[in-house]
Amino acid sequence: MKNLIQQLPLLFCFLSLISCKLDTEVSRKTVEGKEIAIDSTINGDPEIEEFIAPFKEHLNKTLDSTLAYNPHVLSKGEKGMNTGIGNLMADIVMEQANPVFKSRTGNNIDFVLLNYGGIRSELNKGPVTTRDAYNMMPFENQIVIAELSGAKVAQLLHYLEKSKSAHPVSGIQIKMDKSFKVISARIKGKPIQPDQNYFVATSDYLQQGGDSMNFFNNPVNLYDIDYKLRNAIIDYFQKTDTIKSQQDDRFIKE
Repeated sequence: MKNLIQQLPLLFCFLSLISCKLDTEVSRKTVEGKEIAIDSTINGDPEIEEFIAPFKEHLNKTLDSTLAYNPHVLSKGEKGMNTGIGNLMADIVMEQANPVFKSRTGNNIDFVLLNYGGIRSELNKGPVTTRDAYNMMPFENQIVIAELSGAKVAQLLHYLEKSKSAHPVSGIQIKMDKSFKVISARIKGKPIQPDQNYFVATSDYLQQGGDSMNFFNNPVNLYDIDYKLRNAIIDYFQKTDTIKSQQDDRFIKE
């Protein structure tokens, strides 16, 4: 036992040398790799393609089934502070989300604000399908309702002045002068009251500060109604025969 104890320093030294050697050897190892593009030049595996064919057919049939009809092209490229497709999306949120919100809280949504950049595709003239809904909203964004003070709503309007973009709105009417300064803002026909709170429907992405919409930070209350924006669009298409959205006077610059 005494001899073993005396030999411990030598053992530790030996292990240290081995460790150093291993570290040195490992440090000399190199990893090489190359980028392999995944594109149309790669041939599919016939067995895999045969296996997924029925699922692909079913998925395409579901995505391409007609839900509604659109009589004219809706595009965010329209000039002005509101667009037909933006109005459609904001109105869909109001119409689809408000019944859910009211049933859970007893309150109504006062107005809706989405973002111009969130409109990812135009809606072509003709049959409207589930695939169109996915093209319009390819993200998994949820509808949320933020209770904002009148002061926060004033910050929201200032944001719109600075952005100078046709952000989709519903339930609020905004007028700007030629310099993009808000000269009038009414919610459901009434002037905004500084001492009143308002329920504003938007997406969880924007509520969390997306597009620098920081006025949504720290709301009085925040309600998640477990309803994806895309699902609201699909539900609206399913119950609508003909899309009637167009540009109007809800958000204008004089």
